[in-house]
Amino acid sequence: MTSPPKSPQKQPPFASLARYSEIGFIIPASVLLGFFLGKLLDYWLHTKWLYLVGLLFGAVVGFWQVIKMALSAFGEGSEKSGGLNSSSRGSSTKHD
Repeated sequence: MTSPPKSPQKQPPFASLARYSEIGFIIPASVLLGFFLGKLLDYWLHTKWLYLVGLLFGAVVGFWQVIKMALSAFGEGSEKSGGLNSSSRGSSTKHD
């Protein structure tokens, strides 16, 4: 007989609040950082378009980080019970 799967442990409300409020800061911070680094490169290289590249790069990095964060948040509970993340790590078997 198998035992029922354990429910994930509930986090304290402040830990959840901190995790999800971080999402609101990641995207604007990465976009602004990319913009200012692009402006700095524009100044050094005497160009007028690298700030757009930095802006787009910052947006992509910000969204990528938010997606990575969301996947890890949803994967924490299922990792122990053989969910999303545990199936892709080191589960190669030899076939003769």
